[in-house]
Amino acid sequence: MAAPTPLVIDCDPGIDDAVGLALALASPEVDLLAVTTVAGNAPLELTTANALRLLRAFGREDIPVAAGADRALVRIAVHNLQPPHGQNGLGGVDLPVGTRPAAKDHAVELLARVLSEAAPRSVTIAAIGPLTNIALLLALHPELAERIDRLVIMGGSTTRGNITPVAEFNIWTDPEAAQRVLAGSGLDVCLVGLDVTRRATLDEPDLATLRTASTRGGLLADMIDGYGDHGPAGWPLHDALAIAAVVDPTLIETRGATIEVDTGVGVARGQTVCFFEPPKGKGVILGIPAPDVAPALRPRAQVAVEVDAARFRELLLARIG
Repeated sequence: MAAPTPLVIDCDPGIDDAVGLALALASPEVDLLAVTTVAGNAPLELTTANALRLLRAFGREDIPVAAGADRALVRIAVHNLQPPHGQNGLGGVDLPVGTRPAAKDHAVELLARVLSEAAPRSVTIAAIGPLTNIALLLALHPELAERIDRLVIMGGSTTRGNITPVAEFNIWTDPEAAQRVLAGSGLDVCLVGLDVTRRATLDEPDLATLRTASTRGGLLADMIDGYGDHGPAGWPLHDALAIAAVVDPTLIETRGATIEVDTGVGVARGQTVCFFEPPKGKGVILGIPAPDVAPALRPRAQVAVEVDAARFRELLLARIG
């Protein structure tokens, strides 16, 4: 087997974050080095406490946790919707308090320390919450960007949103940070958005399977059962698909694209606008066909456009159960 991928998860737990953490910990393909938290699905104090509680429940309190940004870079996002993750962020499931406290350092400093000790292009960061911490990292420690192999992001949509008609929650919460990361970082980015995550579901029979598999499986099933994001096909586990795409990249199909994020104050705020790379390296500029695009100028972002939902479900049930 290949050596496991060094991984850091930047998250805002969150039920689907919890499932993603469980998947990473149960997968030999990755080596989880650290967990950083950001305000998003819940306030920062709660997302950090949830990360610590989850690691205790999963028997991995050795993994360091650090709290990061408690608000967006520019404008504080405000909405009046009922939180789909419940008041405690975990679907009402109460977990024992973690026995190991969060690191005293800010999340950005923990990320910087992990990267500074790593080889070039060796660490994958899975960002499954708002991108505030990642934008701050790139601003404060630009010299460490070359240590990042890939940045796998749960966020965005090329069709309809889930917090506004056009915007996905993670991107809408901090569009300025998302623009900095997606359009201005130069990193190898894989954007796993609602176009595919809405199809990455578990249903009632799947929850029954988890409950009979193990105590941990039952715990996660109870969380998912309390998840307000539920449709005819079941509960979409958005963040867990991004982690699954790190564990097994063949689960998704991607297309090269350049990405811009709407940072205005109107109804399109937070929309991810993707300009997909034409086939065979042909460029299109303002609708006009361009000559072959030099490899150095081709978009480095990859946007997920298809998912093998059945294999995702099989992987998830096998690992987290």
